[in-house]
Amino acid sequence: MTRLTGRALRLTVYIGEDDCWHHKPLYTEIVHRAHAAGLAGASVFRGIEGFGATSRIHTARLLSLSEDLPVAVVVVDTEERIRAFLPQLDELVREGLVTLDDCEVIRYVGRDTKSGKTDSKGKRSL
Repeated sequence: MTRLTGRALRLTVYIGEDDCWHHKPLYTEIVHRAHAAGLAGASVFRGIEGFGATSRIHTARLLSLSEDLPVAVVVVDTEERIRAFLPQLDELVREGLVTLDDCEVIRYVGRDTKSGKTDSKGKRSL
């Protein structure tokens, strides 16, 4: 079970929902590579409105503009592991924004792979 507490880095990759890598969503490729690299975890968040370097507003409110909504892929792990992962992003992210923020992990508890449950103290139940 992975344990992570204390100082860490938060990697956030801001891209468009329609961005692709070899005919599949770019956010999927980033998550799969983060997993393969053994990072603590990755989450993808879909925005309902936003704009980037092109200054074109993308929104879910109007059907005609609901394409290519903003997506943020967030990964938190140790500085060493996040920085080791950055070269993969150089290969993958052709358009978008990549940021790093210092953060502090207060609690990171995984699930028991057998039961899928943890108790109130973060201990696995059998």
